[in-house]
Amino acid sequence: MEETNDWAVTSPLGAGADEVERAAEAALRPKDLDSFVGQEKIRRQLDLVLKAAIGRGACPDHVLLAGPPGLGKTTLAMIIAHETGTSLRLTSGPAIQHAGDLAAILSALQEGDVLFIDEIHRLARTADDMLYLAMADFRFDVVVGNGPGATYIPLTLPPFTVVGATTRSGLLPAPLRDRFGFTAHLDYYSPAELREVLTRSARLMDAELDPQAAAEMAARSRGTPRIANRLLRRVIDYAQVHGNGELSLSAAKAALDLFEVDPAGLDRLDRLVLQALCERFAGGPVGLTTLAVSVGEEPETVETVSEPYLVREGFIARTPRGRIATSTAFSHLGLTPPQLGEEDSLFNIEQT
Repeated sequence: MEETNDWAVTSPLGAGADEVERAAEAALRPKDLDSFVGQEKIRRQLDLVLKAAIGRGACPDHVLLAGPPGLGKTTLAMIIAHETGTSLRLTSGPAIQHAGDLAAILSALQEGDVLFIDEIHRLARTADDMLYLAMADFRFDVVVGNGPGATYIPLTLPPFTVVGATTRSGLLPAPLRDRFGFTAHLDYYSPAELREVLTRSARLMDAELDPQAAAEMAARSRGTPRIANRLLRRVIDYAQVHGNGELSLSAAKAALDLFEVDPAGLDRLDRLVLQALCERFAGGPVGLTTLAVSVGEEPETVETVSEPYLVREGFIARTPRGRIATSTAFSHLGLTPPQLGEEDSLFNIEQT
């Protein structure tokens, strides 16, 4: 148990967050579109959809929010409910394993409610079929009994809005994806937008953030507001314990170095993956499973936590033969890329 707690403290970029972290994140969420930072085009589009629906006195179209974790999908769902003045019901795809689970949720909805389904691509297939029928016609059938004696009980639902969030929109069944009237693809934030996020969060936490410190944290936040806010809390903790409470550039650098977040935004696991790829496998190619074993992690952890950022920033590349390190990765680690000749190429280096 102690090892788990230590890892939670020393890895502010980790996917999991304890209850205190989640409560702090919730307190920093914007309540309306005007206070939502970034995603300018999506904000304008969503504002139009919501205002048109409110003007007609109808429920907004179903909304699909796609994008990497930490960019504000849950926050936008809460804003949709707030802007329309309705209740928000929250659930997740993994929590709905049977059609009966979804039926219980749908039957409890009131007119105009917003049903937010996180990780909607992980819904059970039987629940998929029920959901897109309910989204299209606001009704579904409940089967009672088995075999020839089974009976269908049609249930009519009040109009409602489904807001689905997914990190892998390609895994959604086509019939379900087609039921969404508005699809938004969220992009990573720019450093300027992250500085604005950090300044707003610091103000809400009654802390004065130095602009240089904000720029330093923004550069190490991987384009993700959730990570930026977590780093801000760690810098505030450091300034409180080791300084005079001022969020200066020196305090920010010291705190981020303490928590092993380097200037490129890489954390401990990211650097382990790069070091294994560059030093043990001479830059690759190497398979995902072999790479994961070499750093003591599960393949899914490497693929979903570290790899997306490393690929996006050009540190590694994915090839049919496996993962390879780029010259950027060698330069970041202070290493010299191997000189590849005719008989020593990336495609046979795996055998050495």
